[in-house]
Amino acid sequence: MFFSFFAELRAAKVPVSLREYLTLMEAMQSRVAAFDVEEFYFLARSSLVKDERHLDRFDRVFGHCFNGIETLSDRQSEIPEAWLKKLAERFLTEEEKKLIQSLGGWEELMETLRRRLAEQKTRHQGGSKWIGTAGTSPFVAYGYNPEGVRIGQEEGRNRSAVKVWDRREFRNLDDTVELGTRNIKLALRRLRHFAREGAAEELDLDGTVRSTAHNAGWLDLKLVPERHNVVKLLLFLDVGGSMEDHVRICEELFSAARSEFKHLIHFYFHNCIYDTVWRDSRRRHIAQIPVTELLHTYDASWRIVLVGDASMSPYEIEKEGGSVERWNDEPGAVWLRRLLDAYPKAAWLNPVPEKYWDGTASIGMIRRSFEDRMFPLTLDGLDRAMRCLRR
Repeated sequence: MFFSFFAELRAAKVPVSLREYLTLMEAMQSRVAAFDVEEFYFLARSSLVKDERHLDRFDRVFGHCFNGIETLSDRQSEIPEAWLKKLAERFLTEEEKKLIQSLGGWEELMETLRRRLAEQKTRHQGGSKWIGTAGTSPFVAYGYNPEGVRIGQEEGRNRSAVKVWDRREFRNLDDTVELGTRNIKLALRRLRHFAREGAAEELDLDGTVRSTAHNAGWLDLKLVPERHNVVKLLLFLDVGGSMEDHVRICEELFSAARSEFKHLIHFYFHNCIYDTVWRDSRRRHIAQIPVTELLHTYDASWRIVLVGDASMSPYEIEKEGGSVERWNDEPGAVWLRRLLDAYPKAAWLNPVPEKYWDGTASIGMIRRSFEDRMFPLTLDGLDRAMRCLRR
């Protein structure tokens, strides 16, 4: 098994030497990583990989060679606390889920929650009415309801909550990711308009030759401003929730955009644009930026691109207070309209494959708001989006 692993690494162009392989075998013989797959992974990576550029290839080969192997469990070990907590979680079949009906609308859901908060005096578990856990109530953690308010649950499971009654922490996207960004950069280059602006810092070779010839051979250096892409772009990135499934491709897009556009300013939002956005997810609860401030700061010469899966409750787009996290005084559709009125050159990039768009009502609503200027987050979709923004 170990030698075939070594051979596959060599075949994948990971420069592994025989000496490094023997070092790994010596470490295994000394039980440096005994009976633990994760420990063996880190030991093998430390022994065999010399350059971080080869980490991705190493991971693919490791996953192929050791797929299905699990760490032996210790019978004396205690059951993890997280497992015990999950015992309270109720799993339902698809047939059972279809029998559970939603309350019938946003107003009814909010009114019912207000009544429950006023009436309930004790903790409940497994029921279909009260605020609690592991049941089919619309106000529950670790349970199921086709349309409800998530209260006190660590993370989303069925993604059917229309509001989350918790403080949620999102993370910034990494703008230094380089793996796989080359093709994205090529697609983004469709949106280019070069001009020479600023101080004269770059040698003008033709001008220098011409001036020197006219100066009887005496060297006369000529400088010109550096040539830059003068397109100005506001980039809005959806983070958290269902977008966690698309972090990698969004980081690659963000990294590529940072290198291609000199005039790029990014903001984060969650699900839909409302009255505020933020620059740093670690400080989003205390350092939000009003969208009206953006509208007054950046003129219509800026182009805007929104990146998100547009997968949310329709209430978040069409209702006051529809935001999944907080109370919004105006519907998301109103704020999207304000953005599009201020910045006519706009596009929405969606990481969800285009063939699934018709199955989600909110995607259709966002798509209509953008007048069909929604494009899939693929190389072809990027190419079409950049052509659209150039018009």
